[in-house]
Amino acid sequence: MLFNSLSFIVFLIIVLALYYSKLFNWTGKKRMLLFASYVFYGLWNPPLVILLWISTGVDWITGKKLATEKNQRKRKLWLLLSMCVNLGFLGFFKYRDFLLDNFTTVVNTYGYGYQSQPMDIILPMGISFYTFQTMSYTIDMYLKRTERAKTFLDFALYVTFFPQLVAGPIVRAGDLITQFYEEKKATVNQFIWGLFLLTLGLFQKVVMADTLLSDTVDKVYSSGEILNFWDAWMGTLAFSGQIFFDFAGYSTCAIGIALMLGIILPDNFKYPYASLGFSDLWKRWHITLSSWLRDYLYIPLGGNRHGVVRMYSALMLTMLLGGLWHGAAWTFIVWGGLHGTYLILERLQRHYIPFKITAWNGMFLAFTTFTCVNITWVFFRAKEFKTAWNMIGSMFYLNPEGAKILGSFDILKVGIIIGLLFICHWFMRNTSVEAVSKKTHPWALGAVWAAMFFLIAIAQGSGEQFIYFQF
Repeated sequence: MLFNSLSFIVFLIIVLALYYSKLFNWTGKKRMLLFASYVFYGLWNPPLVILLWISTGVDWITGKKLATEKNQRKRKLWLLLSMCVNLGFLGFFKYRDFLLDNFTTVVNTYGYGYQSQPMDIILPMGISFYTFQTMSYTIDMYLKRTERAKTFLDFALYVTFFPQLVAGPIVRAGDLITQFYEEKKATVNQFIWGLFLLTLGLFQKVVMADTLLSDTVDKVYSSGEILNFWDAWMGTLAFSGQIFFDFAGYSTCAIGIALMLGIILPDNFKYPYASLGFSDLWKRWHITLSSWLRDYLYIPLGGNRHGVVRMYSALMLTMLLGGLWHGAAWTFIVWGGLHGTYLILERLQRHYIPFKITAWNGMFLAFTTFTCVNITWVFFRAKEFKTAWNMIGSMFYLNPEGAKILGSFDILKVGIIIGLLFICHWFMRNTSVEAVSKKTHPWALGAVWAAMFFLIAIAQGSGEQFIYFQF
C-alpha cells in the first residue's frame, strides 16, 4: 500500500478512527496497530508477511535468551542465530542472483561454460530496513545497551509499525519500543502538525519528485545516447532533486503519521544539500542508516581507535557495504566507494590543510559538496556502467558533440527547482521542525497546507512507488 494512494488515505482514516475510539484499551489499540501493519504490508504480497513473522519470532526469542543467559559462548551463539536468519533472508532474496551472476562470470573466465538458472525471486518490500532494525535490537541486547521488550506485542509492533516499516526511518529499540509501554495520544498540536507533515511528504513525492522531475530523469537516463554537457548535468541534477523529494517525502510522511498517533520517530533528513563536506552530509542524509552503519559496522571494524590505516580501511569498507545495502549491483558499490573516497580525502585535508569555515567560504564549500554528490548520483541512477561512464564523460565536457534531447523548458524547470532547493537548504540548514513550527503563524501554516493539498490534487502523478522501496 502506497502513502500516495487513495486506498492508503481510507486505511489511515480507519486506523485513526479505531485508535481514538473507546472500543479498545491500550493493549487492544496496540493489537489493532499490529494487525493494521500486517494488512498494510501484506496487501503487496501476502505470503511475504511470513518473513516478518519469522524474523520477529527469532529475534524475540534471541532477545529473551540474551537477557537471561550468562554463558558468553551461548550468548554469541544466540546472536549468531539472529544474524544468520536475518542476513540469510536478506542475502537470498536480495543478493542471490547478483552473487550467482558474478560467480558464473568468474568461473567462465576459466572456460568452464557454467550456466546459472535465474530464480526470478521477488524482493520483499522493505527487507533491508526491517532487517537492520531487528538486528540492532539483538546486537544491543548482546552488548547490554538496551533492555528486553516487556511483551511480545510490544516487540512485534516495533518490528512492523506501518508508518516506517517499508522505508524507514530505521529506529532503535530504545527509541520506539519504550513508547509502546504507556498509552499514547496525540495532542491537538501534534495531530495538526502530523497532518501537515503528511501533506508535506505527499507534496514532495507527488508534485516535486513524480510530476516535475521524474520525466526529465527518465528521458536522460533511458535515452541510450551519448548526451551533451547540459543535458547530462540537467538529468543528473533532476535525479538529485527527485531522490531527495522522494525519500525525504516518505520519511516526512512516516514521521507525520506516527505523530498523529502520538508516537515520535527520529528525523531522517536535515537539509543535506547544504552540507559542509561529506562527514556533514552523512549527518544530514538518511541519518538513521548512517548512524546504524557507524555504530554496528564502522566502530566494530575499529573506527578511529587503531591508527590511520585501520581507520581508513574501516571507513571505506563501511561505505562499500553501505552501497551494496542500497542495491545488488556493482554500480551501487562504486557509489559507496566514491563516498568512501570523498570521506578519506576530506579527513586527509582536515589533517594536512586545515582551514576555518566562515560565512564567506561556507556556501562555496556546500556547493562543491553538492556538485561532488551529483557525480556519485550518476552511478546510483544508471542501470549499467556504460550509461554511467557516458554520463560522466558528458558532465566533464568530454563529449561536446553529444546529443541534445532536453528542451529549453526542461532545462529551465530543473535549473529553477534545484537552485531553489539548494538555497532553501542553505538558509534552513541550522533550523529544526520544532523551531519552524514555533516561529510560523498558524494561519501561514494553514495557507501552505492548503496550497500543497491543492497541488497534490491537481498533480499528474499516477501513484508511482517510492524509489527506496526497491532497496
